[in-house]
Formats: sequence, structure tokens, C-alpha cells
Amino acid sequence: MKKIFATLALATFTFTAYATDVGQTAPQFTLPTLKNDSSIALKQFAGKVVYLDFWASWCAPCRTSFPLLNKLHAKLKSQGFEVVAVNLDEDKINVEKFFQEIPVDFTLLLDAKGEWADQYVVESMPTSFILDKNGIVQKIHHGFTSDDMKELESKITELLAKK
Repeated sequence: MKKIFATLALATFTFTAYATDVGQTAPQFTLPTLKNDSSIALKQFAGKVVYLDFWASWCAPCRTSFPLLNKLHAKLKSQGFEVVAVNLDEDKINVEKFFQEIPVDFTLLLDAKGEWADQYVVESMPTSFILDKNGIVQKIHHGFTSDDMKELESKITELLAKK
């Protein structure tokens, strides 16, 4: 009976484990940018606190989050904060239209095949990962409402204050 329970517990744990979880090092990637056909690697942001946001142009909460994230980025960038937004749209035209309506000044990357979204186990839009200066996931946030900003800013400010 103990053996069956142990096997069941292991199977349950394996089923619910995420590829990227709090306390783990964020998987490293290099993705193309939206603006100038270059690529950016996540490791380029080492030493900074990063808000890594997986999103899509059709995502209503993303329309709410982007102006607020842009303001937060402008406020905290000089302290070592970066927003890296990874878009999952297959059609780049939809992304370009989104940014004509909602312009931002932070890093925009494209993952049209969703390969990195799969690595991070993104199951809802948007899904965000707050990474500390060492690239360790400190918080995972699903969805977005304007009320979320206070909590997110508090966590980011806390991480920026750490040496």
C-alpha cells in the first residue's frame, strides 16, 4: 500500500510541476525584436530586475497592462528595472497594429511559434515572471487588472533594493 501511495504521490507531483517555477533560474532564450529585425538574449538583462511578460495582441488584459507597465518602466528603469514583453501572435501585423494604438518604450520580442511560452508553461494571457538580478524567478503572475500594479510594483521595488 505504501508503494502505491508513493507512486501516486510522485505521479501527482510530476503532473503538477512547472517547467519554470518560483526559485528556479529562468530558461534562457534569444528572440527577434519587433522593431528592427535584430535579436535579444534574456541574458543581456543580467544584473537587472526583469518583468518578463508573455502576451498576445488579442488579450484584453494586455491592453490594460501595457500603459501601466510602460509608466512603471519609465519610473524604475534608472534603478535597474526592465520590462521584456514576449509576443505570441503568429502574425506580426497584429502586433504592429497593437503598438500603433498602445506605444511602449520597453523591449518587445517575438515568439510566434510559442516555443518559449511552452518552456515557461504559459497557460493564460498574460503570464508574467518577475526575475531577480540573478535571473531567478521570484514571482509568477497570471492575468492582469489595474489593481495588480500595486502588488507588482512592491515586489519589483523590493528586488531592486537587494544587493
